[in-house]
Amino acid sequence: MKVVVTRSPRRTRTVSARLMDGVLQVSIPSYMTPEEEQEWVERMRQRVQKKWREDELNADGDLLKRTQELNQRYFKGELRFASVRYVTDQTTRLGSCTPDRGTIRISDRLLRVPGWVRDYVIIHELAHLLQPNHSPAFWRLVNRYKLAERARGYLMALGMETDVLA
Repeated sequence: MKVVVTRSPRRTRTVSARLMDGVLQVSIPSYMTPEEEQEWVERMRQRVQKKWREDELNADGDLLKRTQELNQRYFKGELRFASVRYVTDQTTRLGSCTPDRGTIRISDRLLRVPGWVRDYVIIHELAHLLQPNHSPAFWRLVNRYKLAERARGYLMALGMETDVLA
């Protein structure tokens, strides 16, 4: 990725970056040392690449479609959620749900597991829309999925099972 750095005497504390026609344009304060500049360029490059990867992962709408299918099958289509998307920054969890906002995030690490295991995590997060906890009522909802126990075992074998319980 080509990078263009602009130093500005008017910029006093902030660093910004944007991708324009495949060129990363980074604006930094003029007082920064070359080492600080390089550090910020790398930080901004990683941020832009992360955003690009997430956009790419979510572009086809497959995750949304699958989540809607699972909502229909296991929750009679009654659950309402604002968004569901793959994210690249979940290193200790496989999924997360913010019930009051209706947002569901699924770790991109799940792209490496079989679909039936990914379905389990999606159902787990959908269940949080009704039960924002891990109560017995929550687990009854999750266990509607006939492969729930097997999926948990699969994740356990990979050392990822505790991530689901978070």
